[in-house]
Amino acid sequence: MEPQLGPTAASLCPGRPHLLLWVSALSCCVSSLASPSPSLVPRIRTSYNFGRTFLGLDKCNACIGTSICKKFFKEEIRFDSRLASRVGLPPDPLPSYPANYSDDSKTWRPVEISRLVSKQESDISDRRICASAAAPKTCSIERILRKTGRFQKWLQAKRLTPDLVQGLPSPFLRCPSQRLLDRVVRRYAEVADAGSIFMDHFTDRDKLRLLYTLAVNAHPILLQIFPGAEGWPLPKYLGSCGRFLVSTSTSPLREFYGAAPDQAADLAYQLLGVLESLRSNDLNYFFYFTHVDAGTFGIFNNGHLFIRDASALGVIDKQEGSQAAAGAEESPDIFSCLVSGCRAPLPSCDAVPEKQSLVLVCRRVLPQLLQGKFPSPVQDEIDAALARCGEDASPDPEVLGAASRLKDLLRPLRTCDPRFAYRYPDCKYNEKF
Repeated sequence: MEPQLGPTAASLCPGRPHLLLWVSALSCCVSSLASPSPSLVPRIRTSYNFGRTFLGLDKCNACIGTSICKKFFKEEIRFDSRLASRVGLPPDPLPSYPANYSDDSKTWRPVEISRLVSKQESDISDRRICASAAAPKTCSIERILRKTGRFQKWLQAKRLTPDLVQGLPSPFLRCPSQRLLDRVVRRYAEVADAGSIFMDHFTDRDKLRLLYTLAVNAHPILLQIFPGAEGWPLPKYLGSCGRFLVSTSTSPLREFYGAAPDQAADLAYQLLGVLESLRSNDLNYFFYFTHVDAGTFGIFNNGHLFIRDASALGVIDKQEGSQAAAGAEESPDIFSCLVSGCRAPLPSCDAVPEKQSLVLVCRRVLPQLLQGKFPSPVQDEIDAALARCGEDASPDPEVLGAASRLKDLLRPLRTCDPRFAYRYPDCKYNEKF
């Protein structure tokens, strides 16, 4: 379920020039959470040049996308104003910003504006692209990427095939099947949906935009092809502009480490259920994490837990397997090295164990959420199950069994009340919830 809509809208800073909306809305000091009615907010036009620079459109119009740019320039997306105490962007730009989103400039809902990669990584990537063509530091990265051998292959391609993504560093493309890549093309939200597995309706810029996104961070692609509306544990993708994407708002799991015992039990129970759905689902895809931390998962305001950051999520097609040609690894090119340098070749798809995500979560996330929350002997049993679940040396059946035991321990510790709106009042009448 999506978070409930809210009428809040970010206010402009008093005493600051309205032409600096992008700065002032991010930076001014606001002590009150109250916001004026949208009809009272001045409709003075935002500085277009500054907006393009902040969004990254000045350097790369073919980055993530442009589907939502008009909303930024029409001020139908407004940054939350509680971020810094001085005028000017923060010295260390944030990976994401809380914001408000409107379809009619009257009703607003909270959203999250996220960078594809950090500002520092973007700058490094841009310099690396320019250097690959012996160009000045302020080159047009779009013009250089268009001339690469990989993109020339994309221009000639009618269908997105495994050889076109071979060597890209994203875990999502570690084991590509044709079925998975066809799903990408059919559901790619930055082009008009022709409902076809072929890329005939893609412009040259559409192809470059998709290639760039897959090479840098596949998170927005995963949100589009496995939408929450179909039951996948991911927030809704609302669109992209430049180097930023907009999605429904969640609070990171780290904010709940001090939660009450019944809420901690509920979140841990949900998290184990999410991992179970990633291992076994109707589409026969096996999802696995290569890394997790306290920001990987998030919670909507109705208490429902989702994957907040899918950048470290890999996908293996259990139905078709990987169609990447064995031994045909693409030689590293600029698309292989955009973010953190050329990475070492990834191990075989067959080397990913079923327990991988469980081990990571039971080691790095659940202990901080469940530690010292319950009386003995329940806490002792939970700690023991967590230890077995996080044992990397144990075979898959033992880790999966420990996770099942942990769910059994957590289930009766959950309560049924309005705080858990995602399952209330159903939990009063059905044990399933």
